[in-house]
Order: sequence, then C-alpha cells, then structure tokens
Amino acid sequence: MDKIVIVGGGAGGLELATELGDKLGRKKKAHITLVDKNSTHLWKPLLHEVAAGSLDDGIDALSYRAHAKNHHFSFQLGALSNIERENKKIQIAELLDNDGIKILPECTVSYDILVIALGSVSNDFNTKGVREHCIFLDSPQQAKKFHHRMLNKYLQLGVHQTKKVSVAIVGAGATGVELSAELYNALEQVTRYGFEDIKTTDLNVSLVEAGDKILPALPERISSSAHQELLKLGVSVRTNTLVTEATAAGLMTKEGELIEADLIVWAAGIKAPDFMKEIAGLETNRVNQLIVKPTLQTTLDDSIYAIGDCASCALPNGGFVPPRAQSAHQMASLVAKNIRATLDNKALSPYKYTDYGSLVSLSNYSAVGSLMGNLTKGSMKVEGTVARLVYISLYRMHQVALHGYVRTGLITLVESINKILRPRLKLH
Repeated sequence: MDKIVIVGGGAGGLELATELGDKLGRKKKAHITLVDKNSTHLWKPLLHEVAAGSLDDGIDALSYRAHAKNHHFSFQLGALSNIERENKKIQIAELLDNDGIKILPECTVSYDILVIALGSVSNDFNTKGVREHCIFLDSPQQAKKFHHRMLNKYLQLGVHQTKKVSVAIVGAGATGVELSAELYNALEQVTRYGFEDIKTTDLNVSLVEAGDKILPALPERISSSAHQELLKLGVSVRTNTLVTEATAAGLMTKEGELIEADLIVWAAGIKAPDFMKEIAGLETNRVNQLIVKPTLQTTLDDSIYAIGDCASCALPNGGFVPPRAQSAHQMASLVAKNIRATLDNKALSPYKYTDYGSLVSLSNYSAVGSLMGNLTKGSMKVEGTVARLVYISLYRMHQVALHGYVRTGLITLVESINKILRPRLKLH
C-alpha cells in the first residue's frame, strides 16, 4: 500500500488529507498520514479574531486526531526537521512540553509520496528589535499571547484609568487591516462586561505601511474604500512609512520619528520557515519557498509536492501564485487529483490558478473586496453587507471541504446559538 505523507495541517494540507482519506484511505488504496506540530487546526485567516478576542479558538479549533478518525487517515504530532530523499523518510523532531520536558522522542516516517504544506511565517526582514518587541500572528498561540496582553491593558484602563492604549500594526495587508478594525469592535464589546468607563477614543491603533497604499495586492478602488473605513473607526493609517527598528517604547521610522505603542504586531510580510531553505537539496527561492513545476511537484524530486504559501508556483503570464487561502484550496484539489492519477498510472495535470477575487473583513462594520471570474464577467467591487456575506462564505467553503454540507450546516447552527449563550468577547 502506498504511503502518502502530508506535512502541515493548514487550509491546504488538511483539505488534501481529508479528500485523500475519503477517496483512498477508506478503500485501503493508500495509507495517508498528516503531520503537524499542533494538535488542532484553525483557519489562519481567523487568527486576527482570536487576537482581538472575537473568536474562541477553544471552541472553533478542530482536533486533528478526531478528524483523522472520521476521514480515514492517520495523524502524527510533531514538527518536520529534515527530509531523507534517498531513503524516502522524513525526520520529526522530539516533542517537548512548555517546561522543556520530553514527551516524544525524535522519529522518522516513511513515504512514497510527500506533500509539503507548511504554510508561511512572518518575515521581519531582519529589522532590528522586531523579534524582541513584536508579536507575530502566525499561530493560535501567538494570537492568544496578544489577546492576553490586550485584556491586561483593558483592565488597567478600566480600573486605574491609565493613559490610552496604543497598538501599532506593521504591515497593511489583509491581516493588518482586519486586525485594526477588529480591535475597535472588541473595545465596543468589552464595555458590556464591567468596563463601562472605557470609550473607543481610549484606543489608538496605528497601521504602518512602507508602501504608498494599504492592501497593496488589491486594486486602488478597493484599497481606498478600506482606507476610508479605517479612518472612520479612528485608525491612524500611515503609508510611505518605513520602520527601521522596534523598541520597548514603539517603532522607529526611517525619518527618526517614534510611533509610541504599548503593543506591536508585525504583519509586514511572509516567508516559508527558515529551516526550509534548500532542505534536502531541493530548490528554494529567497523566501524559502519550494519551487514547483506546473504539476506542483518540486523541480528536483517528482515524489515531493508543495502546496500553499510554502510553494513558489510561476504563473504562465508572469508573476507567481499569490499566498491566499483560495490558492491553497485549489492546489490541494489539484494535488489530490494528481496523486490519484499517479496511483492509476495516468498523466498528471498542470495547475491553473483561478482568481475569484479578494475580500477583506472590517469586523462587524463592513467588508470590501472584488469578485472575479465567470460569476461577474470580469471584476466587480463589493462592499458592505454583500461583501461581508461573501467573506463569511469563504470560511464556510473551507468547512464544507472538511465536513460536508450537512455537518457544516449543523456547525453554523451551533455557532448561531453560541452567539446568544456566550459572551461576544473572550474575557480570559
């Protein structure tokens, strides 16, 4: 029986494991193993909501082990440390708890087909002081770290009437923009739970972008709409502002200005994890992504695929596939098809990226974006309630890929009930 190993349980990796488990694992045509350093899955575009406290990851996170049992694949807890291409094995580092005590020893897992779906991490561009003074939003653990610190600031503000809380967010991509809006929504919610004296004017959010506009990957008209919405909320949007250093007091700019901040979030760029640089002699680019062929196989080893943010896939007309959830979803579907073709000794298909547009959530206030493709016969700007509904539907599509329509419907119902029964903001 062929052994298929998928490393990384993000949007693409988990969807791929689910599809292969349902179509191959259930029929005993292959043995599928998913490897991830975490025990639960949370859709990465939701991390800004965890950071603000609008989402409780303890409720919304998905257990890999439970999901594996329901979808006929195996789960291995651990972090990839190396790939032995000659022996077709991956090395998984020893697992330690928070106190540094060993839980599981280092081990190896054999594969016939390997899929790397490790996603991405924040790129600090070697900026001085960032690692010491900034919080990244690469994982639920980091998002919860920010949330706990923010709750402490609310406590100080509400009990001792200290100065305003200042938050600086570096990088005005989707994560930075969405977190900016979500923080104001969270502040409105916290006033319902014993902090009546706190006002929205007690929060200063500075969104800092080195480029000349926010949401640089999106069209100008959408960027401008989001910019105006943020200004209405009270966000200080600072474009053309290059950060040269992060300190305990805030951010230093190229002009020598200090942007004061109690908390700093770094969301200015992405890269594949550093250990991926030329791992096992595979071809990588300057941000550690594995370079892949049109079939999404790595250029130097046909038995290894890469999908999602950790893959560098060239577009036919120039440029590269953007690091978006829709890209990972499409790549997962193509690799599932190609793996089944390989097992049936059929020809592989090339990846064709379809851009369905981009949407950015401005919390409960609004949403902006563009829809593209056959639905709109081109590009159509959407905002407000319509955009918000379409944005939510993207998450539902991810859930459908994992659970099917019936279970996703039940999950949606439970979420609606929880909005009535549970606090609107996570307070611990």
